[in-house]
Amino acid sequence: MTSLRTLGSSGLQVFPLALGGNVFGWTADEAQSFAVLDAYAAAGGNFIDTADSYSAWAPGNEGGESETVVGKWLASRGNRSEIAVATKVGAHPSYKGLSAATVKGAAEESLRRLGTDHIDLYYTHFDDETVPVEEIITALDQLVRDGKVREIAASNISPERLRASLDFSEREGLARYVALQPHYNLVSRDTYEGALQDTAAAAGLAAVPYFALASGFLTGKYRAGATVDSPRADRAGQYLRSERGQRVLAALAAIANERDAEIATVALAWLAARPTVVAPIASARTVEQVPALVAVVGLQLTEQEQATLTEASA
Repeated sequence: MTSLRTLGSSGLQVFPLALGGNVFGWTADEAQSFAVLDAYAAAGGNFIDTADSYSAWAPGNEGGESETVVGKWLASRGNRSEIAVATKVGAHPSYKGLSAATVKGAAEESLRRLGTDHIDLYYTHFDDETVPVEEIITALDQLVRDGKVREIAASNISPERLRASLDFSEREGLARYVALQPHYNLVSRDTYEGALQDTAAAAGLAAVPYFALASGFLTGKYRAGATVDSPRADRAGQYLRSERGQRVLAALAAIANERDAEIATVALAWLAARPTVVAPIASARTVEQVPALVAVVGLQLTEQEQATLTEASA
């Protein structure tokens, strides 16, 4: 399919919008999750992002709920070979950190829950600076050699540790990070733009940003005086109280109106056009939320539109 993009230096071909699995088994039950996954796949989507810790924060959950839902969906649809599954290690309550033993044990558990013999893209969820990068990379490399992981990636890591990891991989001829998952969107640019983005670009890494819609704020549904029934309303509300947030929403609304597109689609299109970005991540609780996300494939912003949004979000 022509809309697929190559993920960095890997052989993975992915849809330009990764479907976030953080809601599966949390705010979306199994039936809702299956419906969302079906709608995403029907639109050509093939890139699912989850983590072993989703959703340990929810009362009654212990982590692994999202992977379990994804695994059941893959088994019931018989489409494992068509889907690129990304998951993460390091934040599960029973597998905290990135020691070699933790990485090995957590990977086995993820494979079991996902009901698969390999993970397409395996991220370190949060860097663990108590563990040398040499130990982390060696453990990940072993998973690749064993055929349990196809490609490795990092999230929530400093430019220095990322560079050191890449240097070690290259020096020793071990598996090397192909992607980076940074916190990045129109109202949160500071953590990625700068040294981290420069490091990713120099190394040819693909960026797969999380919170691409700023916890729902960039869908435009959060307005002054409006009440939104969402567990993420508090986080989204903080952007509403800032001048920058207001400027960004106004610019998005104007372009969305002009292009006859959803505000969320325009916000994702800006992100998808940024240097290094291959596929933003966005999640959907309901089938109704899916079309605005996958529509990013067909929306190419002009240079002027991109500049207007970049300026509004400065």
